[in-house]
Amino acid sequence: MILTKLSRQKPPPLFLSSTRRLLSSAAAAAAAASSSSRLRSLYSFEPPPSLHPQSPGPGPRPPSKKKTKPPYRPPSSLDRTKIKAVKSDLPFDFRFSYTESSPNVRPIGLREPKYSPFGPGRVNREWTGVCAPAADRRARSVEEGAEDPKLEEKRQAMRESIQGEPLTGAERKILVERCQRHRTKRHINLGRDGLTHNMLNDIHNHWRRAEAVRIKCMGVPTVDMKNVSFQLEDKTFGKIIHRHGGQLVLYRGRNYSSKKRPAVPLMLWKPHEPIYPRLIKTTIEGLSIEETKEMRKKGLAVPALTKLAKNGYYGSLVPMVRDAFLTNELIRIDCRGLEKSDYKKIGCKLRDLVPCILVTFEKEQIVVWRGQDYKPLEDVQFPMEWDENPNGKSLDGIEGVCSSDSSSNEQWLSSSDDDETSNS
Repeated sequence: MILTKLSRQKPPPLFLSSTRRLLSSAAAAAAAASSSSRLRSLYSFEPPPSLHPQSPGPGPRPPSKKKTKPPYRPPSSLDRTKIKAVKSDLPFDFRFSYTESSPNVRPIGLREPKYSPFGPGRVNREWTGVCAPAADRRARSVEEGAEDPKLEEKRQAMRESIQGEPLTGAERKILVERCQRHRTKRHINLGRDGLTHNMLNDIHNHWRRAEAVRIKCMGVPTVDMKNVSFQLEDKTFGKIIHRHGGQLVLYRGRNYSSKKRPAVPLMLWKPHEPIYPRLIKTTIEGLSIEETKEMRKKGLAVPALTKLAKNGYYGSLVPMVRDAFLTNELIRIDCRGLEKSDYKKIGCKLRDLVPCILVTFEKEQIVVWRGQDYKPLEDVQFPMEWDENPNGKSLDGIEGVCSSDSSSNEQWLSSSDDDETSNS
């Protein structure tokens, strides 16, 4: 009976057990506090503040000695309050590309309103739509391309002061060996845009660590390597001490100082190309419409002289076309796989360097005609590919017809698609 009554009794609720535990823990805490206060009074022990930091009270906190760092704000071309114009004393006009454009070629207009690719107010030069001239030419229009003769004299004086005494044969061989592919991987690629303005800053950055830099030239600019060599020496005030195919080694000079390097402002974006006249017109000069059509059909049917590889070396293309003109009237060059802008630039270079007449660009082909009164050039000598220069002379003395002032290859652009009107 007693067992049954005990089993029927209900257990106490949970909240009563929890309150009992809280009361027991509070009593233990009070006993510990009394004991701790007793020990503190007996032994006068005060714990260091690092063990028991004081909780912040409702009052004001003391000012912290550490200064707060302002939040990062990325630079913006719209904020002109903190922009300081870069003053560059370089004695030449700033262009996007120095090898693929020329001041002698005059555009017929601009595609968009003029704006500086350096950013608003970042350079103390006015952008004309084609270049940023070194001299103050407010009265100069976009079509004019005359260059101040004093700038060339200043460039020559700066280059001579930086170069100093010429290198000996042993010094040149040592520098060339250091820049070879098996010794260093540091090099600069010169592609379809040629020697661009921002590439000048890359060359000076390489010259901080080494006296010479290797430059690998590929694609369209290699058709006129004489122009590439001239522009490199003219704009960087350096000297080419080695060349083999498209590989160049550019020496900085004995008196070059990286701390006194010229200020080269960077272009933030590529400017729009101006509008140039058409490369191929409706009719070839001296021929009728029917004769022009027949020549285009005949040119596309002749065997190809050569096939150009993408991003290849085209240094032997001009002498190859000249030799072929001794026996053939029309020459076709296969450009399948190349960009449309690339083989149009190549055609423009051939027109100026051979010289010849452009017939068509149809079906990714370059067809050129030697003309009615063609006379082969007798006194032309093309330099062989060389890798030695014992006299230490510059490449400016190489004989040939490849001029540094050749017509601009920007002419491949026009007001429309720049295709020939063969269907007329």
